[in-house]
Amino acid sequence: MKILGIDSSGLVASVAVAEDGVLLGEYTTNYKKTHSQTLLPMLDELKKMIELDLGTLDAIAISAGPGSFTGLRIGSATAKGLGLALDKPLVEVPTLEGLAYNLWGCSDLVCPIMDARRNQVYTGIYEFTEELADGMAESGSNAAKECVKALRVVMDQTAMDVRDLLRELEKLGRNVIFLGDGVAVYRSVIREECRVPFSFAPAHMNAQRAGAIAALGEVYFAQGKVVSADEHGPEYLRKSQAEREKEERGKGSADGV
Repeated sequence: MKILGIDSSGLVASVAVAEDGVLLGEYTTNYKKTHSQTLLPMLDELKKMIELDLGTLDAIAISAGPGSFTGLRIGSATAKGLGLALDKPLVEVPTLEGLAYNLWGCSDLVCPIMDARRNQVYTGIYEFTEELADGMAESGSNAAKECVKALRVVMDQTAMDVRDLLRELEKLGRNVIFLGDGVAVYRSVIREECRVPFSFAPAHMNAQRAGAIAALGEVYFAQGKVVSADEHGPEYLRKSQAEREKEERGKGSADGV
């Protein structure tokens, strides 16, 4: 199974290819360029470096949202274009699940946060549960049994006030690890108001990575969670600022009638 992963949902642009549990290559940048400038050149460079024949891909995994409206549109258009040209299915990986997958196997709660502005974050709460691998059912044998970690959604991804998120975490009463671009924005709020033990993920685990999207895409592809390129669309979770401002202007005009 060979999966191309794409993530342009936030400040980071990233592409990666995973095959049968092996990350063949990944190209990630977090610099002052737009994703429209970086994504396709990065993919082309990765393709050359690992001698990738795009026709051998089984699917394209895309970070499907939420996130930057412009970034999601660029990533979506790239994935749709490749899917249509290559006749390959798409695997839609929720952005926050992809971020959480960076911390695969940890025992704490994982809480990705992306800055959604106006004191709001795109967020979710996740944990990794342990279960026996397929074909390793309990038996009387003393042989070692292979266990695997599975990502479990504790709170599905949503947009909410960061302080409301901290109250939800307090109810759960468990250690939590924060990651994502929202950490830099709300670090002081978390330090002052978080009432459960917490930590922040280090730099190499803190941001979106297409390697995580490709790896989780492999899992979801095996589970049959695919869509056609025609069916795919980004998941924004809320309206854009331009749409909200237009609605507010419309409401103001109506009130003034």
